[in-house]
Amino acid sequence: MVDRQDDAGGETTVRVELANRSYDIIIGEGLLSGAGPYLASVLARPRVVVVSDETVAALHLAPLQAALNEAGIQNDAIIVPAGEGSKNFAQLQLLLDQLLELRVERRDSILALGGGVVGDLAGFAAAILRRGIDFIQLPTTLLAQVDSSVGGKTAINAAQGKNLIGAFYQPRLVLADVTALSSLPERELRAGYGEVVKYGLIDDFAFFQWLEENAGQILAGAPGALRHAVAVCCRAKAAIVGRDERESGDRALLNLGHTFAHALEAEAGYDGRVLHGEAVSVGLGMAFTLSTHLGLCPSQETERVLRHLSAVGLPTGVAQIGLSGLTVDVMLNHMRQDKKVTDGRLTFVLARGIGQAFITNDVAEGAVREMLQAALEPASAAKG
Repeated sequence: MVDRQDDAGGETTVRVELANRSYDIIIGEGLLSGAGPYLASVLARPRVVVVSDETVAALHLAPLQAALNEAGIQNDAIIVPAGEGSKNFAQLQLLLDQLLELRVERRDSILALGGGVVGDLAGFAAAILRRGIDFIQLPTTLLAQVDSSVGGKTAINAAQGKNLIGAFYQPRLVLADVTALSSLPERELRAGYGEVVKYGLIDDFAFFQWLEENAGQILAGAPGALRHAVAVCCRAKAAIVGRDERESGDRALLNLGHTFAHALEAEAGYDGRVLHGEAVSVGLGMAFTLSTHLGLCPSQETERVLRHLSAVGLPTGVAQIGLSGLTVDVMLNHMRQDKKVTDGRLTFVLARGIGQAFITNDVAEGAVREMLQAALEPASAAKG
């Protein structure tokens, strides 16, 4: 992995090393309005289709298309409904039909302009259209910039769970314009922070300490703090993806908290009540609580994690995300659809402390049940 810092331009370039499918993540300010030269350097031919959602398009599509036109890049746009509900077969089919109606060729490219939903949907469409065409990630949310736009995971949801139908398909380029984050609603920015703190909890205690001191700047939208946080997260993910692209080994570490989070999202029905980063925050708390319950992680470490998540305004309990009444059996049924299940056994990402995450499938179901029962009881009490 190569990491280049351009101090004069305020840009950081992180290289994802995957042999002939390697690509850059460029992090900086004003990248969308100046996207033309970056895109022209990687396009097989100067023709693209921008896929965005209604909310993001209203904010960022016009300056992007102006940059494309200035660079002589022919472009069309397809707008999908905003929200997790767009990650389904019906919307995928509609998107593919629209792309074919535009006579998209194999040497054309798709630009995914938006958050994780747009990136996942447009990336999956690119992976299967004409057996694969290039796509470029233009993430406009904090969550997408630090996580979902990097690493080539593309997918749609199924009734049985989140991201169960998809493909590993790497982008040609990622342009992370932190200026775009200024347009995010406060709740969206805060939810994205749930994925930021995850990287500190996995294997970077120093970054977690930095976050304890600087979370306020990130949530206030300070460009320098945002650039640093995005760069640290992208470096960490690029290193892991370079070692384990298809999640056959330690890439599963990136799912810290996600076995629980995806179960919570599935129970909510992807209806917008629970944002992904909010579910991840609760899931991180559950992963550390289970680790402590198993005698793996000191209780003061878990308390420190929960204290930090609460301090930045993220939920740490099921009742806080409006899923009161959830039972242990329902939660476990959702978790059994997790993509890391092996030979019918749940795989967990647990921790021996902050920055000391590890992967295991040797956790007794009884211990999981006990932890979940304790975690869900406050939610049941709140319902009553």
